[in-house]
Parts: sequence; structure tokens; C-alpha cells
Amino acid sequence: MKFGNKRRWQIIKQYSIGWTLAFIFYSIVRSEGTRELGSVQWELWDAIFTAFITGPIFGSISGFAQILTEERGYKRISFQKLLVLRLVYAILFLISIILLAYAIYGVNIGLIEFAFEPGSFAIYLYIVSVDIFMFVLRQVNLFLGNNNLWRLLRGKFYTPREEERIFMFLDLQSSTKHAEKLGHIEYSKMIQDCFNDLGVVVENESEIYQYVGDEVILTWKLQDGLRKQNCINAYFNFKQQLDKNQEHYMRNYNCRPFFKAGMNAGIVTVTEVGKYKKEIAYHGDTINTAARIQNKCNDLKQELLISRDLKDKLDDTGFTFDKLDSIALRGKEMKVPIYGVYKTDNL
Repeated sequence: MKFGNKRRWQIIKQYSIGWTLAFIFYSIVRSEGTRELGSVQWELWDAIFTAFITGPIFGSISGFAQILTEERGYKRISFQKLLVLRLVYAILFLISIILLAYAIYGVNIGLIEFAFEPGSFAIYLYIVSVDIFMFVLRQVNLFLGNNNLWRLLRGKFYTPREEERIFMFLDLQSSTKHAEKLGHIEYSKMIQDCFNDLGVVVENESEIYQYVGDEVILTWKLQDGLRKQNCINAYFNFKQQLDKNQEHYMRNYNCRPFFKAGMNAGIVTVTEVGKYKKEIAYHGDTINTAARIQNKCNDLKQELLISRDLKDKLDDTGFTFDKLDSIALRGKEMKVPIYGVYKTDNL
């Protein structure tokens, strides 16, 4: 697994900070006004110093386990297997903590006796509870997308503000035909598989904004989307992933799903909406135009269409941009110049 991915480093950083804070909190609670039942007696500042060393170590281990859980999930490992892997990880994690504590404090008793000293159960329960808490926080963050939980808690989205972003609308072609042939249950399973395969776009720094039926909306901050042509490569990487798994789709659904996409870049407003179900929403002409560009894919027999506003910001290395006639989009007074995008053979 490559670690040159921004998302992976964010997970490692979050878990490292979380475990460091958890160990500091534990050190304060166990050192002030309490007396240990076991052979190790906690001195506050020594314990805090140890927390700053062990926190990043165990945070990295825990974060790595979370990365494996998420990325293996994209590859259709069953939920039962994921639970087994998580249980094995928890056991190994506790063993590693016991071994490290035994090595650091160098007590004059055997390892087994040290592991089951009075008060050890409370320590293990605390560690497991912290791990579960951080796992739950990660799941909430995945629902909100791209570390928006922390921003939401800080109230960053409470007041509407402007951002320059790229949006991609991806839509499953022949969706009605697939639904009629497969039935609702099998069709939903196929959509699940498609959106699992869409996980490859995290390599292109993409944020998944919304799932709407068989359509999905991706977004990037402008600089992230333009870097290494992430926004264009995301589409072709997803297409390649579907092609790679075509045997799975043919075997289970007797079809090969294919998505067409429309993209645009510009200024949007981002804000927090909802009272009892909060969501981070983007508003503005930029996102509406991206949706309408995608709707033109079938008419123009194109798999990927982008606006001139986005094309002018992109490097054309590795791609061919075919200028099409300016077209009228529903709800817009002026015609919008659009381009078809093709990947060159030598890339």
C-alpha cells in the first residue's frame, strides 16, 4: 500500500493526535489523587512524557488498521471478515501495548503476571473504548465527507462563504433498462458495487459530495482538482476500475455498467443546512451548469464533457480536448462552450 496519499496521511495524523490526547488524559486521571494497585506507579510528568512518545506510535498503528479496513472494504470483503480482522487487530494492539509497557517500566515480575495485575482490566477497557470511539468518529466523518466533522464542530459552515471548486456529475447510463432487467434488489446491489469501485477516486484527492440514486457528485478544491489533472484522471481511473471488474458485473448482473460525466469549475457558496439532519451543501450556478453539461453527454455521444472555464485551467498533457459547438443549457441565457475529453494512447 502506497503512503503518498493525502487522505491516508490525514487518517494517520488524526489517529496519532487522538491517541496522544487519550494517553495524556489517562495519565492525568491515574496520576492525580489515586494509588495504583499494580507494580507500576504513575508519576504525572513521566506519564505525560511517555504519552507523547507512545501516542503517535499507537496512533499510527491504529490509523493503519483503519486504512486497511476502508480500502479492503472497497474490494468487497464481507462485513463478517472485516469484524474478524478488527477483532484480530484489537488483540494484537493490546498485546503490543502490554509488551511496550513491560519493556519501558522493567518491572521485576513475569510478563503474564504483569499483564494480569490488579487494575489491568480497567486499562484494557479504556484502550478498547478509545479505539471504538475513534472508529465511530471516523465513520461519522466518512458520512460527512473530507474531514467536515471538525469543520462543522467549529461552526465553519454556519455562515455561508464562497469557495472556488470543481464539480463532476457521474450518471449511470441505461439505468432504467438495468433496473427493469435486474429488479430493485439486484439493481441496488449493482449500484453498491459501482460506488464501491468509485472508491478509487480518493487517489485523485476527490471528495464525494452526494449520492443521488444512480448518480454521484464529486468535488475538488480548485487547486486539488487541477494538481496532476486529478479531476480528469478520476473519471478515467473509475472507468478503468469498472473495466477491471467487468467479469464480476457480467457474472452477477449480466451487464457492464458505464458512467458518463460532466464537469465545471467556478465559485460556489458552501454552508451548513438543516436543523434535525445537518448537511454541508454547495449552491450556485457552477454546480447547476455541471449537471446540465452531464445531461448533454447522450445527445453529443460523449463520455466526458467539460466546460471551457475548466478546460482553460487544465494542462492538456495526456489528454485531447475536442471543442464542440457552444450549446444552450436549460436555464441559462448565454450558450456555454464545452469540450469532449479523450485519453491519449501513450498515457
